[in-house]
Amino acid sequence: MKPYPKYKDSGIEWLGEVPEEWSILRSDSVINYVRNQIDPETIESDTVFHYSIPIVQESGTGQSEPTDELGSAKQLITLKSVLVSKLNPHKATICIAEPQDEVTICSSEFIAIAMQAKKCDITFLFYLSNSEMNRQRLDARVQSVTRSHQRVYPSDIYKFWLALPPKFEQKAIATFLDRETARIDALIQKKERMIELLKEKRIALITRAVTKGLDPNVPMKDSGIEWLGEVPKHWEVNRIKYIASRIQTGCTPPTSNEKYYEDGTIQWFGPSSFTDDLYLTDPVKMINDISITDGVARLFEKGSIMIVGIGATIGKIAQNTMPSSCNQQITVITLKRSKCYPDYYTYLLKTMENTIRGIAPSATLAIFDQGEIGCLLVLLPPLHEQMQVADFLSGQLRELTYMISAICSSIDLLREYRSSIINHAVTGKIDLRDYDAQAQ
Repeated sequence: MKPYPKYKDSGIEWLGEVPEEWSILRSDSVINYVRNQIDPETIESDTVFHYSIPIVQESGTGQSEPTDELGSAKQLITLKSVLVSKLNPHKATICIAEPQDEVTICSSEFIAIAMQAKKCDITFLFYLSNSEMNRQRLDARVQSVTRSHQRVYPSDIYKFWLALPPKFEQKAIATFLDRETARIDALIQKKERMIELLKEKRIALITRAVTKGLDPNVPMKDSGIEWLGEVPKHWEVNRIKYIASRIQTGCTPPTSNEKYYEDGTIQWFGPSSFTDDLYLTDPVKMINDISITDGVARLFEKGSIMIVGIGATIGKIAQNTMPSSCNQQITVITLKRSKCYPDYYTYLLKTMENTIRGIAPSATLAIFDQGEIGCLLVLLPPLHEQMQVADFLSGQLRELTYMISAICSSIDLLREYRSSIINHAVTGKIDLRDYDAQAQ
């Protein structure tokens, strides 16, 4: 894409050089900050069209919601506007809002910006507001110290210096970006769907291997366990407590006592350490030998299987790769090595994550204790078959993991390109004046 013939210094740090014919002006000369506060209790209709921050982050637009669930004060949308969130500008919660057939409102955390007649194209303003350069500008002006609750002043959002092309160029730029971002978004969506399919394939591959074995001709029998169905006839069914040498929860050394954490060499895991991976690699903290000898932490041998037994990630399962420790929210299974191969049982138990979540007591906070874990029914193939299944899955899953990683990398590149093309277009680094005519 060709650049403009001539550029000038904008005098605006976040923009740099801009096309020579673009106007340097302050944004409030072409846009208006719209403030229409409304108390939800005064709305007479049963439903409203609500631009809430979570929904905009998820879908880019709003949705219909019952009026009686709205809670705090809102803003009434009566004009087509660009909504820019005051919260956490690095997340770029921005959309174009339009009045709907229903009463249309937005969160009071949004700044609503409408165009002054014939001066600015709303879609161009949306892309300018959504550009990485503008997000960085706002991010540099946050007023709070915590990363999760950063805010900017409304004036920083609607009152700033910018370089504005003529109206017909704004429309050409907006049309180009509409088409180009839609194309990129469609590619990203296809790749994300491909990742979902590969993950489904991975789950199916693991489930079949750990419950049916690798020999398709082996005689089968009913396992007596609904979710398992038929299993190889020579495989046994047993409870975890009969094949484990130890089932125990972890514990937390007093955080007020630094002697348990100084020069720590022992990995200490928490629920946040668990992902979809087979092995644990991300400890919350490192503790030292003193915590073990003082009895304020427990050491579990390499190859132990850890299960989150409480909270939002209940049922998550992974294996440690070295002697390590964990907190009291995690139950650890150490298997009898004469009967069990840890990798096989890690794979098997990972297929049971949903089952474990389903049978945890449905109290206010679901808890799955070590007694219930010990009573779980699992398969007990011959040891050599356990090793064969684990080795087979290791090879197969390595290839699937590589494919998923490669697709994730390509999605990251597409997102970088999307961000770059928006920046280049709204700051005049590429000349799009003839784009709309060429596209037609």
